[in-house]
This record gives sequence, C-alpha cells and structure tokens, in this order.
Amino acid sequence: MIEKVNPSHPDKLADRIAGAIVDLAYKKDTNPKMAVEILIGHGNCHIIIESNLSFTEEEIKPIVERIAGKLNLDLLVVAQDVYLASNQEGSIKCGDNGIFKGVPLSDEEKKLSKIARDIYKKYPSDGKYVLDGDRLVICQSNAKNKELKDEYPDAIINPLGEWTGGSDVDTGAVNRKLGSDQGHSVTGGGLHGKDLSKADVSLNIYAFLKAQETGKVVEISCAIGDEVVDGLSYGEIVEIARDYIESVGGFEKLAEWGLY
Repeated sequence: MIEKVNPSHPDKLADRIAGAIVDLAYKKDTNPKMAVEILIGHGNCHIIIESNLSFTEEEIKPIVERIAGKLNLDLLVVAQDVYLASNQEGSIKCGDNGIFKGVPLSDEEKKLSKIARDIYKKYPSDGKYVLDGDRLVICQSNAKNKELKDEYPDAIINPLGEWTGGSDVDTGAVNRKLGSDQGHSVTGGGLHGKDLSKADVSLNIYAFLKAQETGKVVEISCAIGDEVVDGLSYGEIVEIARDYIESVGGFEKLAEWGLY
C-alpha cells in the first residue's frame, strides 16, 4: 500500500517554499549552509531560516506568494551554529547522523504516482490518494465526484463529499509527507529545506538511486563528520545528489512530488 499527495497539498506548499528558498541560496553560493522550517495555514506563513547567508523579506515574500498566495509572512533568519559550521571546514563531510534506506519502487508505487499526476493535470488543487492492492481512494478538492467516478469507476471518491482544500482548511509543514516523497525508502529524515551537505538530502537521494539501479534494498548509516560513506567520499555523494536535483529542475521541483 502507498499514499501520495499532490503539489497543492498544504504540506507540499510548505515543502515547495522551502525548496525555492534553498534554490535561492544556491544562486548566492555554490555550497551554502541551509536549514529552513516552515508552517503555513489560515492566512499565515511562519519561516525560520538557519544559514551562513543573509535573506530579506523582500526576497522571501514573492516566493511565498507565488507558491501559496498572499499570506502574512513571519520571517526569522539566524546564523548557523558555529560548531555545526566548522564541520565542513577544509573538506565536505557528512552533515548529520542518521540511517538511510533505498528501496526499489514497486509497480503499485509507480501506478499511484501516475494516477496522482494525471488527476493533478486536470485538478491542480489540494489532493491525496491511497492505493492498497485494488483499493484506490481519491480525495481531490475542487472536483466533481461524478467526473472523477466516470474516470475511475472502481475508486472510492471523496468519502465525506466534495471539498475545497488548501491552507485555509488544513495547515502545512515541511517534511510531513515522507511516505509520499520517498515511498518505502522512508527512514528518519525529510528531503526538503536543507542544503546538500545534509545527509537527509544527499544520502536519501543516493540510497534511493542506488536501489533503483541495483534492484536491491540499500541500507546506510553515517555519523556527522564522516568523510567516507558506503565506500565513497561524502563529496562524491553530494555531487550525485546535486546532479539529480539539477536534473529535476532544482529543490523546488523536487519538493513537488518527491523522489517518484
């Protein structure tokens, strides 16, 4: 069984804003240090940025409005902790402790991913979808139940009726949809709002890609400061993740659907 949410789900709006801010950081610096936390809902957007770079409300507000509409912006920008910053001095080292897992995508995951994207092309608003064997559940806002039922006659459509969705109905926070982003490759850390030195970004992507390539489950552990992980220099792993993110169009684009 698998769950997928679309890019207009409130949690994905938060992920996308975080991704766009990280994209902005990479325009300012080749290897920025970034951690972004976001909570949106009911007309408000709260953002905390920990970074070695500076950001202004004039830079961040247009990003928020483009992705989530006009919200009251509460922005706090603070310097990265000096001890954490020193971890990367001299060479690129692992930016966190953690365990990471890559799992080959199942046919079920691929099927639901396609269904979610097909529905979103027609209804680009808040939606969530579940596939459990032959049981497909579609919760899609701003859509007529009859239209969805005509296209997916065997699915359970909006069990509580038609709805509007969005951040006025539900709050959204960064990295709250791990299963939707990573499928069965989920462990402890989310992909969004962080720079490439963070293991949650680079090692999650590396493990996922290795699993798709080998067709086998990949399990990796790391400690903050590691210079070699899974037989590769951490710098090599960062570049593999960088290439992947560039191939999908950046951190904001990655945040739309996650890894599949």
